[in-house]
Amino acid sequence: MNKKIIVAICGASGSIYGIRLLKALLNKPVNIYLIISNAGLEILKYENGYSGKDFTSFLKDKGVVTHKDAGLNIYEQNDLFAPPASGSFRHDGMVIAPCSMKTLAAIASGMADNLIHRAADVSLKEKRPLILLPRETPLSIIHIKNMHKAAMSGATIMPPSPSFYFNPKTISDLVDTVIARVLDHLKIEQDLVKEWG
Repeated sequence: MNKKIIVAICGASGSIYGIRLLKALLNKPVNIYLIISNAGLEILKYENGYSGKDFTSFLKDKGVVTHKDAGLNIYEQNDLFAPPASGSFRHDGMVIAPCSMKTLAAIASGMADNLIHRAADVSLKEKRPLILLPRETPLSIIHIKNMHKAAMSGATIMPPSPSFYFNPKTISDLVDTVIARVLDHLKIEQDLVKEWG
């Protein structure tokens, strides 16, 4: 059985992390359930030149090569009838990359008013991996408390802090150091960054 991974892209700067995660996952026999918030779509347009049309073509333009056994299912943020909205939908983890402070606050307070929030809420209640890549700096005490609440509920808080000890040469190299850690936590083999040793 292919792994099932939910990927969400929110309206915080750093949509490059979501795209790079999709590129890494779709290169493997993994089924992806992608949710992009309305604000996330606008950030994708602003930061990555997304036209707002066919997202699969956009990914191909970004160099995404899809494994023959991979699958990509795309849902709108308000589609509360999508599989990730239900606790009976068994998956292997959810990643929100990037995670806005609004989405973090919704998760921390249990306010499941769109598909991203609901899927995260379901992941927590069903004890499935939930990895959040919060993108904000500096952090207010409200942000820190929300991260604490989410972490205490079972989420993994993984600020996208690139590693420099691999001597990165490009922005892509830096992004890969973050995505490699995400894949490690999803228990998916990765060759983006060698294991420290």
